[in-house]
Order: sequence, then structure tokens, then C-alpha cells
Amino acid sequence: MAAQGPSAMAEPEFDPLSDDGEDLPRTFRREKEARAREARERAAQERAAAPTLPMGVADRRMSPRPHTYETGDPDTGDDVQPIPASVRRFDVPFVDLVTFFLKAVIASIPALLLLGAVLWVMGAALQALFPALIKMKILISFPN
Repeated sequence: MAAQGPSAMAEPEFDPLSDDGEDLPRTFRREKEARAREARERAAQERAAAPTLPMGVADRRMSPRPHTYETGDPDTGDDVQPIPASVRRFDVPFVDLVTFFLKAVIASIPALLLLGAVLWVMGAALQALFPALIKMKILISFPN
């Protein structure tokens, strides 16, 4: 009788990236399905309750705000492909835009100081390693 090695044993093949939920316990699977059902019902209620405006009348204050992933799980089980879109307008109030850029300028100050220090150290190192390099000075003179 020949001994069978470990390679002759049948090994189960699992797809580690599959998210079909079949390997989940029944309670988790039911909870996931319940959340997906609640999200679909909530979306249907919001669509039904949305006010309809006549054509050509649009009030920005009444327009509904976009909801990005209303539930924590964006996968609701539907195989809906995303619609290709392009952004044509980005409506940001002026004060919010100015506030953002002021914060960005203040946040960039430490980065500029660090960049200046790194460049100064690199210049000093090059000057120490290669003292024969030609130094260039820009002289600005004004006639009397």
C-alpha cells in the first residue's frame, strides 16, 4: 500500500475576496439584508416625499442635498453600474472658499520653513564638499 502525501488531500478552495455573504452566520446575513432593505425603503420614501417643482422653476434653497452612502454599506446587493458623469458646476459660498484658502495658507507656513531649511542644508553641504564651485552674487546698484 502506498502512503498518500499531503498533496493528495482534497483542499477546499475559498475566494478570499468574495463578499457574497454565504460564509456569514445566519444572524449576520439577516442583519445585512435587513439594513439593505431599510436603506431601499428609506430611499423610496425620500423619493416619494420629494417636492416636485414645475419645469424651469428651481430654488437652490429647496433643492435636496446629495446623500453619499446613506447607509454605512454602499453595497445594497443591486448590480447597478455607476453612471458616467462630469462636474459642470461646484457651488461653494464665497466666505467658505476664502476661509478654506486662508487655512491652507496658514497650514503651508511650516512646510515652507522646513523646505527652506532643507535647501539651506543642501546648499551648505554642496559648498563644503565642492569649495571650488563658482559663487554667483547678484549685485543691484542704483546710480546716485
